[in-house]
Amino acid sequence: MSAGWVAGATRARAMAAARAGPRAARELATAPSLSEALRHLANTVYRRGLDVTAGPGQAQRAVSDALLWQLRVLAGWQPGPGAAAVRLLASGFEIANTRDRLRSLAGAPQPPPYRLGALATAWPRLSRAASPAQVRAVLAASAWGDPGSGTPGALLTGMRLSAAARTAAHVPVAAHWAAGEAALVTAREVHLTGHRLTGTARQDAVRLLGTAAVGASAFKEFRARLPASARWALEGVEEPKDLWRAEARWWPSVERDAASMLAGARFDLSPVVGAAAALGADAWRVRAALECAAQGGRALEDFDELVG
Repeated sequence: MSAGWVAGATRARAMAAARAGPRAARELATAPSLSEALRHLANTVYRRGLDVTAGPGQAQRAVSDALLWQLRVLAGWQPGPGAAAVRLLASGFEIANTRDRLRSLAGAPQPPPYRLGALATAWPRLSRAASPAQVRAVLAASAWGDPGSGTPGALLTGMRLSAAARTAAHVPVAAHWAAGEAALVTAREVHLTGHRLTGTARQDAVRLLGTAAVGASAFKEFRARLPASARWALEGVEEPKDLWRAEARWWPSVERDAASMLAGARFDLSPVVGAAAALGADAWRVRAALECAAQGGRALEDFDELVG
């Protein structure tokens, strides 16, 4: 046991314990208005950069910004392997930045990018890409790999599957989550939108899901051929149109696993990964609660069904 792991795991547990939690999220969801919910939120770890007069989109972005800051702090306390694991688990922020960059190249306004700091993999170079082809070239020359196509959708799908494959390979305690994520991404891309996986994206999907599942021509066949490590993510989903429910249930499942990782007195990678996952799940639930409050509680039934 090294001093670095002791400090890192101790900090991880403290940060996870300070998250808002399900009870606070439900209080936000049942607030009479978004502004009232934001006043409550100002008393939590999400107060950093929060504007209590913000609209729904701005408020949810502030929650995401606060989560990213927490992950940067968490990574900063870790030995090298722990920081690398947090970087992988925070890959969604670089994917979001890349999505916004691609949209801006198509003429849409580009919001301020997430400030990734040491959690970046290729973002400084991606931010300077002047076309989707250049985005693809930057990805191909980085740990992300070449997604096999230069269309914006293929680029982002390739990034998501790359993140899942690298997480499974380098963060074994999170491999179960990564396989479930890959199943959801592949199901949406192939069986909902009707696109094909190509290049490294297909290779990553095969690595996590198997050739039989990735080659399936129908959704039910795909689901039946998934390995047990990934099949859980699609449990109860009969049609591709219901994938959004499976995607929402992914987070509570991850959070339950994270609670087990945080329990006990281990001083290694496990509580660090558990803390990163617990913080991510908490932010997801808070964003859902703010959406509910913005709708005047009309989505409360869906909120309770999805987040418990």
